Amino acid sequence: MNLTSQGLTPRMRPLSSRKSATLSILDIGTSKVVCLIAELNPAEANERLRGRTHVARIIGIGHQRSLGLKGGAIIDLESAERAIRAAVDAAERMAKVEVQSVIVNLTGGRLGSQHYAAGVDLRAGAVGDSDVKRVLAAAAMHALKPGKAVLHALPTGYALDGSPGVLDPRGLIGGKLSVDMHVVASEASAARNVMLAVERCHLEVEAVVATPYASGLSVLVDDEAEMGVVVVDMGGGTTSLGVFSGGHLMHADAIAVGGNHITMDVARGLSTRVSAAERLKTLHGSAISSASDERDMISVPQVDDDERDMPNHLAKSHLVRIIKPRVEEILELVRDRLSNAGFSAQAGRRVVLTGGACQLTGLPEAARRILGGQVRTGRPLGIKGLPEAGKGPAFAAAVGLLVYPQVAHVEHFEPRASSAYFATGTDGYFSRVGRWLKESF
Repeated sequence: MNLTSQGLTPRMRPLSSRKSATLSILDIGTSKVVCLIAELNPAEANERLRGRTHVARIIGIGHQRSLGLKGGAIIDLESAERAIRAAVDAAERMAKVEVQSVIVNLTGGRLGSQHYAAGVDLRAGAVGDSDVKRVLAAAAMHALKPGKAVLHALPTGYALDGSPGVLDPRGLIGGKLSVDMHVVASEASAARNVMLAVERCHLEVEAVVATPYASGLSVLVDDEAEMGVVVVDMGGGTTSLGVFSGGHLMHADAIAVGGNHITMDVARGLSTRVSAAERLKTLHGSAISSASDERDMISVPQVDDDERDMPNHLAKSHLVRIIKPRVEEILELVRDRLSNAGFSAQAGRRVVLTGGACQLTGLPEAARRILGGQVRTGRPLGIKGLPEAGKGPAFAAAVGLLVYPQVAHVEHFEPRASSAYFATGTDGYFSRVGRWLKESF
């Protein structure tokens, strides 16, 4: 198993806006693995979700506690494979279909953003498709770095003869065409290991999507993405953030601290089991203090499994004093990362919190105080067939993976014929023949 010379993850073929399709996704997180199988049917124009060409209806769902992951990266391949198989099997049984390929997400591996600019001289006055392809290829050439895997290469704006703000340059007349390109990359080993875990389950990886991008596609309405918004996805092992502006993803980052760290703090601070700490956090935890905390009592089970031991009874304020510093640390890390990337001004406009850990009581208020601006909780939008338990923020990234094929056509990479891919030991002769047939017909 080795990484080939160019670090490109697989690319999806554009999804026809007039055709229906059945897609499968895998949300591989630190706390849970979710497999969704959905039918995508062409949609009527919808003002609120204009960027979407299809309406997704869930026909199969599999949900499994995650194994073998830490901080969004795989640390135990066998355990991760077992969790993936269980989630996929449950979804297949419900949908009564066999999954052949999946779209997966990636949060670990030091997600990061780079911006590149490139320009080309126009050969014949008016801009044609070939000119757009030339300038995109010139920008994409800078993106390939040793040890890095490119997840997304997104054009964020064109300029004609130095005049920026051109949305679509085709047909316009000028002498020089320029483009700004936003590239989201991760460590190659992290992307390779996620792909390997999936391929060991006899599944093909169609695309690898950065989690903050998927979450933004799921929870944002078009106006928010245009005006400027920060999406903060608070998962179990990681907190990832995506900055959207002008309808584009402008920045992506991830921090290896999440909801599991809060749970561990509670378990240590109250000397109780991790499962009991998770229950206390969910039922009684809060990120802000209130006047009633000293009066409200909570029951804290002992670490000892002996049921004859009486649980401790503590004031809720003890729990809040453990949770609050960790939540503030996570939000301050997000604020500092945004500031270092030059997006502190955008951060003050609107913040959307999503991911399972964002459901902690008082977290929006804490985010409003530390990050500033308007804060709301983001839930998956425009999806049919999700069970009630799947309509919350914890499923935002999973639903976003179903939206991604509808916008994947805007990305640019070198054509597959000249690109090199991750060799994970499963790309044999029959796999290559199958890919050629799929691309040719």
